[in-house]
Amino acid sequence: MKLIGKNLLITQINEEIKTASGLLLSAEDVSKFRYNKGIIKEVGTEVKNISVGDEIYYDKGKGHKMIIHDEKYTLIQEAAVVVVL
Repeated sequence: MKLIGKNLLITQINEEIKTASGLLLSAEDVSKFRYNKGIIKEVGTEVKNISVGDEIYYDKGKGHKMIIHDEKYTLIQEAAVVVVL
């Protein structure tokens, strides 16, 4: 598989969110956040500053879910990335 352009193939990371006071947020609360965390699995031919294995935060409204070889992935454009960890 080879991605072209400024596309990124990622897997979403589902993490527990704990507030400063130690409370765990419910899945419903977390689903209201605008950004999701993911890990880069493949990068397109025109992507320069993001590499395979990078952890990112991306705008969850900008992605498309897909299944490739029985694995769930999200396909996003490089512009949807807001933070590279």
